[in-house]
Amino acid sequence: MAMTELPLEKAFLLFEPGPVLLVTTNENGRNNIMTISWHMVMDFTPKIALTTGPWNYSFQALTHTKECVLAVPAVDLAETTVRIGDCTGETADKFSEFGLTPLPGSKVKAPLIAECLACMECRVTDYLEPQGIFVLDGVKAWAESQRKERRTFHANGDGTFVVDGETLNFRRFMEDKLPPGV
Repeated sequence: MAMTELPLEKAFLLFEPGPVLLVTTNENGRNNIMTISWHMVMDFTPKIALTTGPWNYSFQALTHTKECVLAVPAVDLAETTVRIGDCTGETADKFSEFGLTPLPGSKVKAPLIAECLACMECRVTDYLEPQGIFVLDGVKAWAESQRKERRTFHANGDGTFVVDGETLNFRRFMEDKLPPGV
């Protein structure tokens, strides 16, 4: 079997991280939501990096308030999540337009999303301007344990998505390397 050359501008399709997230902000009492798939876990504290820039309406709120909520939608919210990412909070109240319920956080003003699997309140600790990377520290986490649909979905980077499936458990090989409680 031989490999064929892949155009470099399409190489990112091989490394898309997922799951797709919803990011909420609150600036001057106004809630907003953006969809993001460009993020990564940096360590177990938890520290998360996400990429966005001035072209995104939520960018201003992230830079001014230095806080947000990362919300994990399940696959039953996939279409809604994609549609949220296809409009701007500059002209739309996305909570109302998409029938989502904002819940108050305890550490940040940005709202949790009641319909999501989990939410993490975060504070911005750094912004790497040349790369457009926000570094976030999680300060409080929430989970909806009663939710029936628990599968997440992951962006392929080309408008298609993969839904979580079978879980492979290899913890027995990693037990001494996992942080306590994981």
